[in-house]
Amino acid sequence: MPELPEVETVRRGLLMDLPGDTVLRVQVLRPDSIGCPGWREFCRAMAGHTFQGIGRRGKYLLFDLDRHAGLVVHLRMSGRLLLREAPAPASHLRVRMILSSGRELHFEDMRVFGRLWYVRPGQSWEAVVPALAELGAEPLDGLSGAQLAAAFARKSQPVKSALLDQRLVAGIGNIYADECLFRAGINPLRPAGDLRPGELDRLASCIQQVLTEAIDLGGSTLRDYTDSRGVNGNYQEESWVYGRAGEPCRSCGTPVTRVKLAGRSAHFCSRCQPCKRARARISGRRA
Repeated sequence: MPELPEVETVRRGLLMDLPGDTVLRVQVLRPDSIGCPGWREFCRAMAGHTFQGIGRRGKYLLFDLDRHAGLVVHLRMSGRLLLREAPAPASHLRVRMILSSGRELHFEDMRVFGRLWYVRPGQSWEAVVPALAELGAEPLDGLSGAQLAAAFARKSQPVKSALLDQRLVAGIGNIYADECLFRAGINPLRPAGDLRPGELDRLASCIQQVLTEAIDLGGSTLRDYTDSRGVNGNYQEESWVYGRAGEPCRSCGTPVTRVKLAGRSAHFCSRCQPCKRARARISGRRA
């Protein structure tokens, strides 16, 4: 699933190319890709709007349209937003917007979990996509240890699971949770509420560092993700632990460990990120 760095990379790419372009016509090839309103009304409503600014909240893209309207896009598992020269071949095309520049904005989505929502003039983003109101702290907006302390207070769940909870911190997924915790020297199995103030300060700083570095590298391409021009990301080639189970830690040489955690994988170095609970988990004893 595209995480914050991938979504931010798409946002920055589209921000260079899309503002000022007007939607002439919309074609919906997969009606369930439209979250709101119905797909026919979506086509009618979007036609004639000009793209202005583009924002982001967590993993959601927020497009400012003229006349105080908007468009929300969530890529979810395999969605891609691509500016293509028209006509252009496209695989898994779900929504096609013909633009005044002669180009087309394509929403392509192999697994069909992504969604687009039209925000009528005067409506708020949250009124149309209620999940936006539930998102936690934005990692790149000066995230602090104090904010993490408030989010993790009395949480007994593993800190890896807490980082994946979008209500606590917005935008972090499986890849970058592992990477941030490694950078901070914190084991993913430790209870979130047990982290000390100094550890939370370090984790907040590492989250911002890792996400910024990932954005600079265009995000991670493990399967479907590309930026708005169809270019793959490169962060996966620089990852410290994610996807490197059994390989030597880039810091100390200890083989990277992979365990299952709430149905997801967690990668860590048992030496750089020590934890009694992790040792018990690896040895098969009750944690």
